[in-house]
Amino acid sequence: MHRQNSAGSVRAANSSGLQRDRRIGLLASGARGLPSGMIGDDATHMGAALALARRGLGNTWPNPSVGCVIVNNGRVVGRAVTAPGGRPHAEPQALAMAASAARGATAYVTLEPCCHHGRTPPCTDALIAAGIARVVIGARDPDPRVDGQGVARLRAAGIKVEQGVLTNEANDVLAGFRQRITTGRPLVTLKLASTLDGRIATHGGESRWITGPAARRAAHALRARHDAILVGVGTVLADDPDLTCRLPGCRPTPVVRVVADSHLRTPLTARLIVTAQETPTWMVLRAGADPDRRRAFADLGVHLLAVGGTPSGVDLRAGLRALGDRGITRLLVEGGAQIAAALLRDGLTDRIAWFHAPGIMGGDGWPAVETFGVDRLDAMPRFVRRRSVPLGDDVLSEFVRQA
Repeated sequence: MHRQNSAGSVRAANSSGLQRDRRIGLLASGARGLPSGMIGDDATHMGAALALARRGLGNTWPNPSVGCVIVNNGRVVGRAVTAPGGRPHAEPQALAMAASAARGATAYVTLEPCCHHGRTPPCTDALIAAGIARVVIGARDPDPRVDGQGVARLRAAGIKVEQGVLTNEANDVLAGFRQRITTGRPLVTLKLASTLDGRIATHGGESRWITGPAARRAAHALRARHDAILVGVGTVLADDPDLTCRLPGCRPTPVVRVVADSHLRTPLTARLIVTAQETPTWMVLRAGADPDRRRAFADLGVHLLAVGGTPSGVDLRAGLRALGDRGITRLLVEGGAQIAAALLRDGLTDRIAWFHAPGIMGGDGWPAVETFGVDRLDAMPRFVRRRSVPLGDDVLSEFVRQA
């Protein structure tokens, strides 16, 4: 399912940007209990590690994207991000780059190093064996196999461990992995592109293009930072989308394409289906759907996830759990209006990325979100705007669910 680069190619890619990421830094934010002279340098190097981790978003599932920077006497001697497919982890790659210069150095890691044996040895053991003197951690690992035990293992070996450096930023990068570990489902971002009055198509169904080229490029960049994209069968029937990231060099692994289709109405000639052998394509369907149709899709390379049903289609909560069971941590939902309404109604939308074009279509246009039974203001899902970004004539607004 994943195409994994060799460790050598990953190290080469890491090395090529070493000088650039030495200059990446953020001001200290909430770092407590640290000597004042260290706070600035620690925040700078943790900022560089976070920049690396953000590069890996969408490519490392089921593992989190982790950045690691190793610094000795003020000089960056190693750096890495989790490899595509989740292995090797960032720490052993950065240590390999640092080689003997790792001894006595400080390792800046965006996530607490793992301390359990899985398909790879524990990262704590690699740091100890390399002679690392100090480890600065952005966020604790929510995985119960680690969660504080990695810190304890390092300290037991005599390594000084600091926590609380850019923790909010580290947790933001970690959000998808944390969501899957704690709830069993991926982090869900609802992506909408509409007019100012929330319309996604004319009454005749014309929708290409409401937003301009800059907004569409940003939408592809958004795809690149997610493990999978979900659409409903209505979107497939109306638009026959590819659901790929079409920015050159945007990611080393293909994004997983998911269709919610309770009764397998998707045509076998749809683009998503005929390209399923090259680009992973999954379908969430109702248990008990036509066995001949199921066999036909499976023969074309489609991975089928059978879940329970609801009066309006598949049980999306169960569908999200099925995606989480298969390792998906970050899911981008691109339509249609019925799925958007169901996710909002059931409290399953964690973030919204809304592209607004400066036009008004009127009430006979297709809405971005179908009705879902809000009859009181206090029952309305509410979100907090994180930022707004102008994109040519359009605007991207990003929201997170109100706690």
